Amino acid sequence: MNSTAPDFTLPALNGTDSVTLSTLKGKVVLLTFFTTWCPDSKRDILEKQALFQSMNRDDVKMIFVHVTGRDSSVDLSKWQEEMQLTLPVYMDLGTKTYDAYRCMGVPTTVLLDKDQSIKGLYNDKARMIDIIKGLGGLL
Repeated sequence: MNSTAPDFTLPALNGTDSVTLSTLKGKVVLLTFFTTWCPDSKRDILEKQALFQSMNRDDVKMIFVHVTGRDSSVDLSKWQEEMQLTLPVYMDLGTKTYDAYRCMGVPTTVLLDKDQSIKGLYNDKARMIDIIKGLGGLL
């Protein structure tokens, strides 16, 4: 599973920022694809919100990608507020980035090392402890 992660640039939900993967070389990246309608995505994002609040963000860049092509009719800003999320949310362009990572469902979490090689891929049934162990192995 040492393939190089596909590069992307995604706009932030706030409408002013964006993220480009290639600019994050040298950082470990936790990339999560989600939708608002999926119960597993909701559970996953709440667990990752707790991780986001408790970790050193200089060591790991967490990127949360809303798959707009699978969840287009939601008011994401309102949903983020209702969920009390402070983590950064970016918008996929339809399913372009989701497809580039060959995701088969949501949530999907991808762990990238500092060289942007894919080191872990976790699907909707993954346990948070397994994702944290994978992350710990990259730090």
